[in-house]
Amino acid sequence: MSDAKKLTCLQCGQVNRVPQARLGAGPKCGTCGAQLLSAKAVEVDLPTLQKAARNDDLPLVVDFWAPWCGPCRMMAPEFSKAAEVLAGQARLVKLNTEAHPQAGATYNIRGIPTMAAFAGGRERQRQSGAMPAASIVDWIKSAV
Repeated sequence: MSDAKKLTCLQCGQVNRVPQARLGAGPKCGTCGAQLLSAKAVEVDLPTLQKAARNDDLPLVVDFWAPWCGPCRMMAPEFSKAAEVLAGQARLVKLNTEAHPQAGATYNIRGIPTMAAFAGGRERQRQSGAMPAASIVDWIKSAV
């Protein structure tokens, strides 16, 4: 199973190994049964984000946002559209910095919305400010 990809379940935090050939077949978590790859942006908490950023073999893109932030609310549907376009190529997640204030310090977030792209266990690139879906997709493809 050397062609297997590690994917962290965004619901229970369990790391799963999925054969490359099965990535398009809607793989599910072996522990809780949740979908491992979604065509939607998934809301995560800080521990799950940290584990996925460290372990996942597919690129992980995080939208750091807050409910009171106007540009964040404007970008939310665009981020979701980008998640649909990139389904199976990257995982897009959202982290509410108001619900998880320690995320700001952990990831040195100075303004929101901020997107951070992780690949190979490291942050590869960061972008602040609201963007349309096409720009988000282009940025992600160039970042990872």
